[in-house]
Amino acid sequence: MTAPATARQALAAWLEHLTHERRASPRTVRAYGDNVLAYLNFLERHRGESLSVADLGDVAAAELRAYLAFRREGEHALSPRSLAQSLSSIRSFHRYLDRRLDTSNAAIGLVRGPRLKVGTPRPVSEDQAHGLIAEIGLDPDREDWEAARDAAVLTLLWGCGLRISEGLSLTRRDAPLGDSLRITGKGGKTRIVPVLDAVGEAVDAYVAALPFVLAPDEALFRAKRGGPLSPRHVQATMQALRGRLGLSDRATPHALRHSFATHLLGAGADLRSIQDLLGHASLSTTQRYTQVDAAGLLAAYGKAHPRA
Repeated sequence: MTAPATARQALAAWLEHLTHERRASPRTVRAYGDNVLAYLNFLERHRGESLSVADLGDVAAAELRAYLAFRREGEHALSPRSLAQSLSSIRSFHRYLDRRLDTSNAAIGLVRGPRLKVGTPRPVSEDQAHGLIAEIGLDPDREDWEAARDAAVLTLLWGCGLRISEGLSLTRRDAPLGDSLRITGKGGKTRIVPVLDAVGEAVDAYVAALPFVLAPDEALFRAKRGGPLSPRHVQATMQALRGRLGLSDRATPHALRHSFATHLLGAGADLRSIQDLLGHASLSTTQRYTQVDAAGLLAAYGKAHPRA
C-alpha cells in the first residue's frame, strides 16, 4: 500500500485506522475528522499552499496557537471545552503521524489547551460517557487487552452504578456476568444489580483478550504485569481521558456512578429503586447523587407515596 503523500491523504488514512483498527464509533470518527480537517484548512490558508505529510512535521507551536486563537473568535467560535476537544483530536492525529508515517512534531506537545473552569459536581452526560469509553480504544500506548480492560471497567461503573472498589472486587468466576450481579458494598451490605447487555459484552471482550490464566477466586481485572488492578489506575485513566476530551475535573470514575443514578431517574425510575441499586443506606444520599432539586423530589414523592 502506498504511503500517504499529502496531509489530506494522511487524514483519510488516520480515519481508516480509527474505524477499522481502533474500532471507534462513527460519531467519534466524524468528530475527530471534522476537527482535524478544520485544522488542515487553516494551515493551508495560512501558508497559501497545499500541505504534504512532511509539512505536518514542521508545523510550529505558534501556528497551532494561531489556529486555536482563530477558533475562539468569530460567529462560530468554539467554547473552551470544544476547543480542548479539538486540540485533543489534533494531538491524536500527530501521534498517528509519528508512529505510522514517521513524521514527528515535538512542537505540538508544547501547546496547552484552554483552562477549563471547575464547576459544581455533576454526572457526565450519556454522550460524554460514550466518548470516554470510545477514547480508550484510540490510545496507541495501550495494548489491545489493556484497552479492553479499561473499557470494561468504565462500562461496568457506568452501566451498573458500582463504586471502583466494587467493580475491582469481581473475580474470574463472576465472568461471564449473567443477568445480574451480587455486590457487597459498604458496611457489608449486599445488593443485586441488573447487568445490561453492553456491560456483559464489554467484560466478555476483556476476558477474551486477557493474556493471563486466572484461578476462579482471583481478581478479574489485572494490571499490565499480571497483578490485581488498582483503584489508582482507574482514577489515572479517567484523568487522562477527561484531559484529552476537555471534560471537567469532576469527570471522575465516581461521576459514572452518579450518571447511572441520574440516567435512571431521567428514564422514570423512582428514587427508592435507585437507592436500592446503589446500595445507599439513606434516601438523602440518593437525592444528592441524582441532583434532584426540591421540585423534582416532591414530584417523585407525589407520584410514589400512597398518601400524597
